Amino acid sequence: MAETTHGAVAAIAPGPVPKHAQLRAILLQKVQSGWPAHTPIPSERELMAAYGVSRATVREAIRALVEEGTLYTVHGKGTFVAGQRVQASLHLASFTDDMRRRGLLAATIVRHVAQVPAPAEVRAALGLAADAPVWAVERLRMAGGAPMALERGYYPGTLLPGLDRHDLTRSLYTTLSTAYQLPIDHAEQTVWAEAAQDAQAEALDVTPGAPLLVFQRTSRSGDTPIEYVTSWYRGDRYQIHTYLEGGP
Repeated sequence: MAETTHGAVAAIAPGPVPKHAQLRAILLQKVQSGWPAHTPIPSERELMAAYGVSRATVREAIRALVEEGTLYTVHGKGTFVAGQRVQASLHLASFTDDMRRRGLLAATIVRHVAQVPAPAEVRAALGLAADAPVWAVERLRMAGGAPMALERGYYPGTLLPGLDRHDLTRSLYTTLSTAYQLPIDHAEQTVWAEAAQDAQAEALDVTPGAPLLVFQRTSRSGDTPIEYVTSWYRGDRYQIHTYLEGGP
C-alpha cells in the first residue's frame, strides 16, 4: 500500500546519517511533493515494512515531523499531513471575521451556554459584584471543516438579558453590537503556550499533550467590560504574525 498509494519507496542504508533522520527526510519530501493536507500517512507497520526499519525508527522520524509541524497525530486515528497554518495578525476581530479574511469557511458548535454565578476570576476581570450572574458560553470554532479553537467565555448577565436566545453559532461580536448596542471596541489580551489536557484534546481532535496557543482576553465596549474569554487554538493550525518597529 505504501508504494501504490504514496509513491516509490526510497532506500534507507546504514551509514553516518541515522536511519530515523533518513526516514524523516523521505517523509518530508513526500509531504512537500504532494501528499494532501489532512490525509493520513501510512501506518507504522506499513512504514516498517516499506523501508525495512524498526518501529522505534519510524516513531522517532514521525515524532520529529510532528514537533516541526509537518505532521500531526489524532488519538486513536493515526498521523496526518498538517495543512498550512492559518496566520493571524494581532487585532480585534471576531473569529468568524478573522477566518473569512483568510478565505476559510468558519463554523461554530455551541457546546454549552448557561447563566451561572460569576467565578472569582471572572468577577475581577469584569468588575462584577460577588453575587453577579454571568453567561458562561463554550463554543468549538471550526475553520475549513476542522477544529481550530475551543473557546470559553463569560459575559455579564444583567447587561445581556436573553443572550441564550440568540444564535450563538454566528458572530457574537455582531450580536453584542446589533442586539445590545454594545460594540466591542478595545481589549487586553495575553497569549501563552500550553499542552492540551484531555478535555481540550478531545474537543480539538488532537492528542493529549499536543501544543496549544492560549489567548485570554478581556474586551470592552467603551468603559464597560463585556467579555472575559479564554481560547485554546491548535498549535498545528494557527500561528501569529506581528510587525515590530525599532525604537529611537
